[in-house]
Amino acid sequence: MSIDEERPDVREPEVGPAPDGQPEFRPYHHPAAGWGAARSVTSFLVREHAFVDGPRAVMKMNHERTGFDCPGCAWPDDTKGLHLDICENGIKHVTWEMTPKRVDRAFFAAHSVTELFEWSDHDLEDQGRLTEPMVYDPDTDHYVPIGWKDAFELLGRHLRELDDPNRAAFYTSGRLGNEATFLYQLMARELGTNNLPDCSNMCHEASGRALQAALGTGKGTVDLKDWESADALFILGVNAASNAPRMLTALAEAYHRGAQIVHVNPLVEAAATRTIVPHDFLDMARFKTTRTSTLNLQVRIGGDMALLRGMAKAILERSAQDPKALDREFIDRHTTGFDAYRALCASTSWDELEEQSGLSRADILEAARVYEEADRSIVSWCLGLTQHEHGVDTVREIVNLLLLRGNLGREGAGPSPVRGHSNVQGNRTCGIDHRPTEAFLDRLAEVCGIEPPREHGLDTVATIKAMRRGDVTVFVGMGGNFALAAPDTPVTYEALRNCSLTVQVSTKLNRSHVVHGKRALILPCLGRTEKDHQRKGAQRTSVEDSMSMVHLSLGMKRPASEHLLSEPAIVAGIARAALPESETPWDWYIEDYDRIRDTMAQALDGFEDFNRRVRLPLGFRIKQPARELVFRTPSGRAEFSAAPLPNVVPEPGTLTLGTMRSHDQWNTTIYSDNDRYRGIKNLRTLVFMNRADMRERGIDDMAPVHITSTARDGSERSVEGYLAVPYDIPRGCAAGYMPEMNVLCALGDYSTQSDQPIMKHVRVTVRPAGGG
Repeated sequence: MSIDEERPDVREPEVGPAPDGQPEFRPYHHPAAGWGAARSVTSFLVREHAFVDGPRAVMKMNHERTGFDCPGCAWPDDTKGLHLDICENGIKHVTWEMTPKRVDRAFFAAHSVTELFEWSDHDLEDQGRLTEPMVYDPDTDHYVPIGWKDAFELLGRHLRELDDPNRAAFYTSGRLGNEATFLYQLMARELGTNNLPDCSNMCHEASGRALQAALGTGKGTVDLKDWESADALFILGVNAASNAPRMLTALAEAYHRGAQIVHVNPLVEAAATRTIVPHDFLDMARFKTTRTSTLNLQVRIGGDMALLRGMAKAILERSAQDPKALDREFIDRHTTGFDAYRALCASTSWDELEEQSGLSRADILEAARVYEEADRSIVSWCLGLTQHEHGVDTVREIVNLLLLRGNLGREGAGPSPVRGHSNVQGNRTCGIDHRPTEAFLDRLAEVCGIEPPREHGLDTVATIKAMRRGDVTVFVGMGGNFALAAPDTPVTYEALRNCSLTVQVSTKLNRSHVVHGKRALILPCLGRTEKDHQRKGAQRTSVEDSMSMVHLSLGMKRPASEHLLSEPAIVAGIARAALPESETPWDWYIEDYDRIRDTMAQALDGFEDFNRRVRLPLGFRIKQPARELVFRTPSGRAEFSAAPLPNVVPEPGTLTLGTMRSHDQWNTTIYSDNDRYRGIKNLRTLVFMNRADMRERGIDDMAPVHITSTARDGSERSVEGYLAVPYDIPRGCAAGYMPEMNVLCALGDYSTQSDQPIMKHVRVTVRPAGGG
């Protein structure tokens, strides 16, 4: 489906509550970003009373050397000196962190945990910033103040008294900076465990495993300059306007230079139509939109692999008439497994490809034509591809397609996963990995003088299972909102409550503070916008973006409370208490983060001369061997895969449901019950459905429904009263918001390829509420 030509746009309706606050659905037909984003940001700044700090933060965010890195998404910073390299959701995220509201001891004295558990997730976070360490008092059901020394000693004692260090788990969210990340994994491994679950286990684990197997690197190979020179961009399973809004600039620029932009998604999201980039002031003044897509393909949920296989089949068939359709020199010199893959494509029928993708043969051939005619192509993807049983195979199919035409190791070409949280890729680079390599552990042992454990640890799903069984009794969450992010909500709650101690390092109150173990600690930390002063002066932390650029971040604002500690300081405090005989110089590291970086430079590949290089303009890029056509695979070449196509067609009477975020949401942080780009106001408990599927089931527009999921083991999970919203989505498919839909995602339904929860491929039945 092509979209309309570039044209001036009419003014958008005001963003505000629907009449009398009732749920409302009005299809959205306006451009992404533009005046709608400007109005939304203004309203948010007013609501949060950020009249001074908000605009000041806008001028500091994503500015090299003198500013702080946006704590939202991991999209790279502009390389052309853009002064307003910002977006709507980034401003919301920063303003949410800089709120003047405070959650202090008086707040906890006034509200029991039982009461707080009944509050909405928005209301919990909306109370403001945490101000001092708190400990749960089971006798009163309240959190009460505790000093930092006593808090560290409480946690340290629990860790010291474990009969096996593997009875503790150390979770990481993607907001943790590189320096704290390195210290965190060092502490866990000095304790004796590789139990380092992280948010990647739920998001891009499939991408890392697929790229490692195919190319010998767990990351994408392209950078932002490649995006600026590609002839074709294929964007799969990405809702860019909400999840990586600064991508809109790259898409608009690509359209202006004549590049082809193909979006593949069950829903045609706002970013796949038109945009007005807010820092293009002339376009804003003229209400002039720019197309962000030249072709939209609405695959069925999970049908991306079939589309990619069909494109490859078309290219291979075309090569029989035109050998230039393939890059045989590249294939012969740099790859292995081509003959088996070619035979697999030949044996896959067009009927099967059409059925599994949900697209027509003509649609697939059109996508293949775009790919063949482009000299340089980038394929980019996000969770729409990874949160499936076959996520690894799908990402490897992307690599297969790229290899056919040599779209690797040259400018403007290659694989480009879109990471979510701002430093989730840096977390893995700096050691948060429950399956570390022997080479990494050997180097860590040599540089840091410890004996790290060699046994693989637990990932997110395995950690929840272990807590539920009682095998893991101490859970430490470094950022994030584990209780809300994980699948199978009641089971995750049960697992956390079964722990002897849960610890959350956080900036704001959230669900994970009111779903806790028998004992619980809240350890409040500095936000990324805040100044971090240690003994040797103001400190900067570093982050790694989605395209392997590492740069510094410097806070600008006075901390929300004098009692806050930085994340590195909190890790060091825990380590001192848990490892009283440790020879690691924890206090010395915290005096000056350059010292941490000097150790990282010795311990981590790609971080050589860290302190000098990170201070260069825009920082530095970690080398990706595959970009240089060096493949650290068993064969020493890029490896084609020959995986069979999965059957993703739902059984009669069932739908395939995918969970997703709303626009007014960042991961588990919910700013409001609105979703502007999908036309929703005052509603989160909903399910988007094809109208024909609704009629077949006797469901009226916006009527309450009963949704039941069936897990692999036959167990069922249900929600009642969600409203059915008629939407442009393929038949047999449905979608709804996380975390509300997480209750339908069984803990046991995880990919056997990546161990990721299958949160984009949930088998459900939907019927009118109250029906039989």
